[in-house]
Amino acid sequence: MNVEFIFVGFIVGILIGLAGVGGASILTPLLIFMGIPPSTAIGTDFLYNSITKAFGTWQHFRQKTINITIVKYLSLGSLPTAIIANFLFHYYLIDYYNERLILLILGIVLLTISLVTLIQILFQIEVNNRWKEKTVKDKKVLLISFGVCIGTIVGITSVGAGSLVALFLLYFFHIKSSKLVGTDIAHAFILTSIPGILMASYGHVNLALLLLLICGSIPGSIIGSKLTLKFSSKHIRILILVIIVISGIKLIF
Repeated sequence: MNVEFIFVGFIVGILIGLAGVGGASILTPLLIFMGIPPSTAIGTDFLYNSITKAFGTWQHFRQKTINITIVKYLSLGSLPTAIIANFLFHYYLIDYYNERLILLILGIVLLTISLVTLIQILFQIEVNNRWKEKTVKDKKVLLISFGVCIGTIVGITSVGAGSLVALFLLYFFHIKSSKLVGTDIAHAFILTSIPGILMASYGHVNLALLLLLICGSIPGSIIGSKLTLKFSSKHIRILILVIIVISGIKLIF
């Protein structure tokens, strides 16, 4: 048995449960470094993320750290859009797709926004943002519209489900960090299940490897989710942003 894959799954599972982001940005490079072919690493990673976030979602649901309304509105936009975008891309647009350019733009967006937000938190810079004062129902159209955007991105690139939503929630909502993480994980679970299943249908998933990773990730994600109630709000937000910075750098380089 390859114990190192169980250990990797455990560590990444803790990070997903604790911060809600960083699964793809950390696990994929690790798997490639450990000798797994890139296409198999990516495909296995997304199914791993889906299963791991299912357990993280369940734990956050038990802790009552999920804003169901936000997840519902985001999913109304993202879920059908991701399915349509993935279908159109793989059957009609793949010959016109410049993956390097798309990932470069996405990486720059993640890196820029996360660094600015991190600086604001570290130096306690107050920014006048009227959106945060509105209720969730007042932001219904905004949530669905953003869901459409994130669904399109994930449907085509299979990245950004956790990081982009985390940044969106940080900017537009007054929300406790544990609930921000839980809400992000719950929506990402719904969204990453689609590319995960599609990757499996394309033959890009190593089931034996997936099983080893899941053996570590299930307890890891539950432990990480419980830790959100132990850490301070500021520390969790900083961790989220640091992982997103790493994600942005990975996409750029």
